[in-house]
Amino acid sequence: MRIVILFLTVFIVSSSAFSQQRETFDITSFVAPAGWQKEAKDFAVSYLTTNNMTGGWCRVSVYKSIRSSGNSVTDFNSEWGYLIAKSFPDAVLPAPQATTEGGWTSQSGVAKMIFDKKDAVSMLTTVTGYDVAVSIVVLMNNNEFMPAVEKFLASIDLQKPTVSPNTVPQTQPEKSTNTISNVARTNSKFTFNTTNFDNGWTSTEQEDWVQVTKGPISVLIHYPNTAADAYNSSLMDGLKNAWNILVAPRYSSATNFEFKPVSGWQPISFAEADLIENATSKKVHVVLFKMHYSGGDGKYLEFVTPDKKTFELEFGAYHQESYGWEKMEVMASYNKFAVAPADLVGKWTNNFSGLTQYVYANTGLSAGADTHSSAQNFQFFTNTYNWDLAVANGPVGNIKFQTVKSKGTYSMPNNWQINFSDLEGKPKTYNAYFSCIKGGARILWLQDTGYGGYSGYGKMP
Repeated sequence: MRIVILFLTVFIVSSSAFSQQRETFDITSFVAPAGWQKEAKDFAVSYLTTNNMTGGWCRVSVYKSIRSSGNSVTDFNSEWGYLIAKSFPDAVLPAPQATTEGGWTSQSGVAKMIFDKKDAVSMLTTVTGYDVAVSIVVLMNNNEFMPAVEKFLASIDLQKPTVSPNTVPQTQPEKSTNTISNVARTNSKFTFNTTNFDNGWTSTEQEDWVQVTKGPISVLIHYPNTAADAYNSSLMDGLKNAWNILVAPRYSSATNFEFKPVSGWQPISFAEADLIENATSKKVHVVLFKMHYSGGDGKYLEFVTPDKKTFELEFGAYHQESYGWEKMEVMASYNKFAVAPADLVGKWTNNFSGLTQYVYANTGLSAGADTHSSAQNFQFFTNTYNWDLAVANGPVGNIKFQTVKSKGTYSMPNNWQINFSDLEGKPKTYNAYFSCIKGGARILWLQDTGYGGYSGYGKMP
């Protein structure tokens, strides 16, 4: 198919057009520019060259295919925001040029930018088809590299995906009908980074948040942020601080701006505004929300809808009571991803400690204290595991210590459950899922199917 970029027409052709050896990344194959430095990552492969005489440089990057929105222009605009505008905010979103061939539609555009205080250009081509989208980014500061770029683009060949990312088959555990996919781009080393829930919501791991989408609605589950989550005795001041850190940098031209926190036993942070999204230049309605739970938990959630009416139809209107926010609260639970056996290998640990202090009611003097602490570890190998639990509890000065250990084999009947051959003397089945945190790391949540809540385990380095 044809790709239009920098007003030059180039073609995706078969591998027989070039005698030089071809390379393949994900579903894209190409002839790499001769003599350029290669940089390979899980989510992209790049080729870089410089000219010390002229000071010129050029970088070409091919990104891993991702789930398509179903609209090529939407894919292009989204990729521009993620791949270009995020690093070069002065690069104005261009009106892309389109070509269609063989079931693929390419959208290409170019914009000026500033890099290292000098003029440069950024070029993006996003090719959409067969439920996926592939992006190619060219960054350079000198047209001397255009012949090599043109030749590289002309060598590109896209293979139809063998399985549509919208219909990846998976066996689900009882009471779970989520479907999962591993096509969303992220620097995560884990197998699954997309979850399709049976109620129409789709979660995708991103660098700074988990993005949950359904139709025109997006909800960003922000990862913990030390600056944004810092305690502030003023609920209003804390909300404004979080807005400035988490929301404001990605939008402009605010109207109908309101900060409306709700005080209570578990206070509510709520702010909303009509804004222009920098990455797409679209007008959107944005709500920043957080339920401050008494235990200190709670996640900042950013709701992005085309307008206020769309938001209220889905999540309800703002109100001044500290209860009745369940439709918004539940969105934090969509940070949930399937588990592959290979993802388990390593050591996962869970630690807990607590102290109960007693005083005499009449005098206020100390009546002693009870303490409890525990450390639980799972060491997973390819098919086997070691498990241990150490507990210390009792009144201070007379603490009792206990330990228990098991080892055996494990299996996964599906990507949401683990069967253990022996835990505390008998086989057990645990429900399992991952939640994402900043830096591509994960928390493993395990729930004994014979009991209630989940316990979270962090992976040891």
